[in-house]
Order: sequence, then structure tokens, then C-alpha cells
Amino acid sequence: MHTSISVNEYLRDHIRTVPDWPAPGVQFRDITPLLQDPKVFRVMSDAFVHRYMEPRLRPDVVAGLDARGFILGAVVAHELNVGFVPIRKKGKLPFTTVEETYELEYGSATVELHTDAVKPGDRVLLIDDLIATGGTMMAGKKLLEKLGATVVEGAAIVDLPELGGSRLLRESGLPLFTLVDFAGH
Repeated sequence: MHTSISVNEYLRDHIRTVPDWPAPGVQFRDITPLLQDPKVFRVMSDAFVHRYMEPRLRPDVVAGLDARGFILGAVVAHELNVGFVPIRKKGKLPFTTVEETYELEYGSATVELHTDAVKPGDRVLLIDDLIATGGTMMAGKKLLEKLGATVVEGAAIVDLPELGGSRLLRESGLPLFTLVDFAGH
């Protein structure tokens, strides 16, 4: 008997949950098994690529957030035949940059983007692996907008809705697309 499951369920079945990492009580959602199996990696990549082939969503550029957003973002950009730009942690980019600082649970972090990474009017797809509190994606959105680009959508493999990030991002006006939602944290 052939059973049919959705792409979302298929991918969820390949995400590893690591309890109590990096701290007690945290259920860490590990996407590395999605990348290890070529069939699973293809299914995941295709889910994004097919969505962004749609003319109304098609970006001019894909921006990936440091570091796991680079993996998926580069694949999607390549398949769509558009450029890819990395949004890096502070101090990693060699050319002139703009930066945005955001709050973490304990302290803050800063991300940077080369000043020539996007042009005013560029339609950008912003990709990361996971949305938790939304701070990194919000900082990426602000960086791209500082340079005059329009972020057409934020995309991630996993959303942890209970941490409030996806709600915060949507309230800021950023449409979101995620493949797997995990209740709890």
C-alpha cells in the first residue's frame, strides 16, 4: 500500500530534536539530517525553488543569513539563476559594509552586508534555516532596506512560533514562508 505524506511531514520526519542543547530545557531542532540525505535535501530545496519561480514572488537576489542560511540560500539562488549575497556576523566581510545590531536573550549581536550587495529597487528573498525570536531575520531585513532593496519574503525551513519571531516579523510587514512548524521550543 502506498501512503502519501506532505512535504512538510516528510521534512519534519528528518529534523533531529536534540534535548537540553545548548542549555537545559531547550529542544534544539537540528536541520543537518535534511542536508545529509540527497533525496531529502532535493525535496526541501525544490519546495523553495518552485515557490520562488512564481513571477509575483521571484526575487532579483537571494540573501542568506549567517551561517545555515548560506546553504539553502545559495542553492535557491543558483536554481533561480539569480545572485546570492551573504549577510555575515560582524567582522567577516572584507569590503565596506552597513551593519545592524539586534538583541539576543543575553546581550546583542551585529550582522553586516557589503554596501554594493544589492541595489535600490532590488527584490530580495531573505533566507535562514530557522525562525526563533526573529532578531536575525529582522536585522537582515533592515540592512537590505538601508540599501534601498525590497524584501519580498522571509523564508526558513523551520518556524518555532511559540518564541514569537514569526509573529514579530509578520507584524513588521514581512511576509513569511516556512516549511515546518514546531510547537514548543
